Amino acid sequence: MSVQAIPEGYHSVTPYLTVDNGAAALDFYKRALGAQVVVRMDGPDGKIGHAEIKIGDSMLMLGDENPANGTRSPKSLGGSSSGIMLYVEDVDSFFKQATAAGATAMMPPSDMFWGDRFGRFSDPFGHVWSVATHKEDIAPAEMSRRMKEAMAQMGQGAPAAG
Repeated sequence: MSVQAIPEGYHSVTPYLTVDNGAAALDFYKRALGAQVVVRMDGPDGKIGHAEIKIGDSMLMLGDENPANGTRSPKSLGGSSSGIMLYVEDVDSFFKQATAAGATAMMPPSDMFWGDRFGRFSDPFGHVWSVATHKEDIAPAEMSRRMKEAMAQMGQGAPAAG
């Protein structure tokens, strides 16, 4: 019997979050995001040494910060340098569920020029989540036109070509 290089249920990329209170994070992600805890390994100090949760069809790993091993949470660092993008069936109800559970709204869901209904919130542990429901497939030329229109409405010029 051969072992799969990528375990069943996982994708090639799996985010790993460092938090300042792993037990509270697991509880929050269950209530706010509908996460299912698949693996939970508590360390001898009672902190989460490693956990794996499933949100939709994707896995996410997390653990409590451990500065001695070089892992620090966004709260310890004073912010996060990354974000998580999550596609859901109904972004509006998902956003309401997350904020009711304690997430902080950064941008309520709205229709975006690229074809998604999109919103953003931060969780109580300092991680930023972008959530969206894809509503429309848009050809590149049309997306470019819409982007220029959206930027003009915001009082910005179009970005320079790379």
